[in-house]
Order: sequence, then C-alpha cells, then structure tokens
Amino acid sequence: MAPGAAIAASIPAGIAYAGGSLPLAVVFALVASLLAASCVGVLARRMPAAGSLATYAARGLHPSIGFLTAWAYVLTGILVPPLVLLQLGFTTATTINSEFSGYPANLWWPWSLAGAVIVLAAGYFGVRTSARLGTVLGVFEIAVFVVLAVFLIVHAGGHNTASVFGTGYTPKAYRGISGVIAGSVYTMLAFAGFEGAAPLAEEARNPGRTVQRAVVLSAVSIGVLYVFTTYAVDVAFGPGKFINFGSAGAASWVGIARSLYGLFWFFVFLAIVNSTIANANAGTNIASRIGFAMGRIRAFPHLLSVVHARYRSPWVAVATTFVLTVAVTLGLGLAYNPITAFAMVGAGIVILQVAVYIVACAACIGFFGAKGRRNGQHFNPVLHLIIPVLAIAVLVPVWLTAAGIRAFSFVAPLTAPSSYMGPGVAGWMVAGLIYLLYLYRKHPQRVTEVGLVHLDEEPIAAAVP
Repeated sequence: MAPGAAIAASIPAGIAYAGGSLPLAVVFALVASLLAASCVGVLARRMPAAGSLATYAARGLHPSIGFLTAWAYVLTGILVPPLVLLQLGFTTATTINSEFSGYPANLWWPWSLAGAVIVLAAGYFGVRTSARLGTVLGVFEIAVFVVLAVFLIVHAGGHNTASVFGTGYTPKAYRGISGVIAGSVYTMLAFAGFEGAAPLAEEARNPGRTVQRAVVLSAVSIGVLYVFTTYAVDVAFGPGKFINFGSAGAASWVGIARSLYGLFWFFVFLAIVNSTIANANAGTNIASRIGFAMGRIRAFPHLLSVVHARYRSPWVAVATTFVLTVAVTLGLGLAYNPITAFAMVGAGIVILQVAVYIVACAACIGFFGAKGRRNGQHFNPVLHLIIPVLAIAVLVPVWLTAAGIRAFSFVAPLTAPSSYMGPGVAGWMVAGLIYLLYLYRKHPQRVTEVGLVHLDEEPIAAAVP
C-alpha cells in the first residue's frame, strides 16, 4: 500500500472537494475499507488462489462475473504503477528545482522511467525480493510521517480541534456531505491495495490464515496512520485555508517540513520517493499475478503463465506490466501534465477498485449463502450478510461519484479531466464484455475455470532466453 505516497499526494487530491474536512473523508474511506476487507478476508481464507477477487466472484456469483472482475482488476494493477511513478516524477523534479533553480521543474519523466526500471527488476527476481523491498521501504516512510505528524500536532498547540471531523470546512462548491464523499474518492484511492496479499496466496505459507490476516490488518493499521497524519497536517496548516494545501511546492508535506523543521524535509522527500517505488512494486505484483492466473487457464494469452526457471516469477506478465506502465505514464503525463495525469489515473483506479470491492462483498454473500450451504460452508449472518451489505451501502456513493453518475443529491461528480475516466473505464469494460462473449462462444471452459482454485497445478516453467 506504500502509505507515504498516499499521505503526500492521493489524500491531498481530495482537498479540492473536502477542504479542511478531509479527515472525515479519510474516516469514511476507512470504514468502507474495513467492511470490504472483512469480506475479502473470509473469502481468501476459503479460496487462497492467485486469481483472488476474480476467483471469489466466479465462485460466489457466476464465472462471467469472475472474468469481468479479473478484467477490471488487471487494469487496476496496471494503473497503480503509473499513478505513483507520475508522483515520483513531479515530486522529484519540483524538489530539485526548489534547490537548484537551473533544473527544469517540468523535467519529470526521467525519474518516472527510473522508478519503472527498479520495479521491473524487483518483479523479475521474484516475490521474495519484491515483498522485502516493499517492507523495508514501507517501514522507513511510516516512521518519517509519524514523527512529522507528532511534530505538527505539537506545533498546532491550541489549534488542535475535533471539528475537522465534521463537514464545517468543506468548500462552497461541495458543501456538506457531498464534499466529504467526493473527497473520499481520493482517500479511498489511498486505501486501495489493502487486498494486495490475496493474489500472492499461492506463493505464501499457510495462505488460508496469513492472507486473511494480512488483508484485514493492512486496512486497520493503514487507516489509523492516515487519520492521524491527515489530522496533524490539517490542524497545523489551518482547516480554514487547507483548501490551498497540495502535493507539491511550499504548501505540501515537503514544503511544510522545510519551513518548520529545516533539513527534515529531506527525509520526507526520501519517504515519498521510497513510497512511490514500493507502491509501483505492489501494483506490478497484483497485475502480473492476476495476468498469470488468467493466462494459466488461457482466458488471457497463455504466454503470461510462463515463470522464470530460477526465480519462479511470472516474468512475462511482469515485463508486460512494465511496458503498459511506461505507456500510460508517458502518454497521459506528456499529453496533460504529471499532476493532472495523477488525478486522472487515480479516478480511474477508484472506479475500478471500488467496483471490484462491491462485487467481492456480493460474492461473500453468494459464496456463504444458499450456494455455500449446499457445499457445506458455515454461514455466519454477521460476517457473511450484514457486513457485506453495509460495505456495499458505503461503497456505492464513492463509486457513483468517481464514475460521474449523479444518482443521489449528495453525489457530486468529479471535474474534468478526471471525469473523463468514467467513459474511459466503461470502454475498457465493454471491450471485456465483448471478449467474454467471444470466449463463451469459442472456449466456454476458459470462463468456467476462472472459479477454480489452482493450488495443486504446477505453472509452466521456462528459462529466460
């Protein structure tokens, strides 16, 4: 999940909609994520497969829904690396420019490419290498932001207030709860990835236990960190003027650290850089493992199921993800600018990710409900019905806002060009539906196999040429 990048850019992207009430938007996203994590966790315990959420949807609802879930989830994994690599680019460029004015502030793309190469190498050398990289970088960035948050709360002194957990500081254009929900699109983006352990189930020890714990504890721990740090920077900067806070420049985490604590800004900068690499690494892990699982059953090109003979990594899927990452990063970043492209990619991820979470919650009901009882599954009304229903109820407004569907009065669609991602994602899903119909006509068993748990099947091993 790489929280440093989210604290510095994803969550502040919601300020335009929630203003000084951003901590409430973080709490809203935390509740939604915890409810969804509970559903994903109980499903992961029963079905520890690389197909993860796609397998859950196929077994709990229908194989066709499982396929479309995989189709959406792969795009989510592909979009995560460009999101944070764009952040790596503009954060590094603006920081160097502030120290050395001769460096162009808009020369961001070499740093994004460098980050992509590091992630490619980590994925190539296998899940142990990439997981250790993420863990080491994650511990450092969390420590830096926790220390700075404590400093900021002390700095705020008498200005510490619980009013930031209300709707009183939302901007005029998004007054009240609609601003909080719109802001939660980007705070929800910060939580995206709590289920990242699920696709690694076939590479984990005792996955039925460890994956469930990893999913739930990720959402809990990261949520506490997000609420704490967002509150700290809000009260230190001032809730009434927090609308001017951003992801780069003087009014940012790096900027406020520079102005208040001198050289401490450098550690914040390093934490953000580390976080973008770790988050890109996590996205690559998800996309490559889902691609591997779907390639194994030939629902995607079978070449994606080839693994490295020594490192046991799905190197073809990793390399494919790298190519797509570079294409999206440079395509959107150069067509617009990296900050605008960041907001666009983030909106696209939320549309896809929240939809997948909603499907997973519905699959939890289906898997443990009537279908589960027929298969001998124990049904717990709280875990398998009440929590999934509550999760869906909380997630739907966030999805409607990100997708630009004003079904309720409190839903305020995002502004352009972020609003373009709704039609763009819809086009991707239509293409997936067309491909699904083709598979049903030509190879129906490939759709059915999305719901299988491939724990006992050995993947294809091939040496790198």
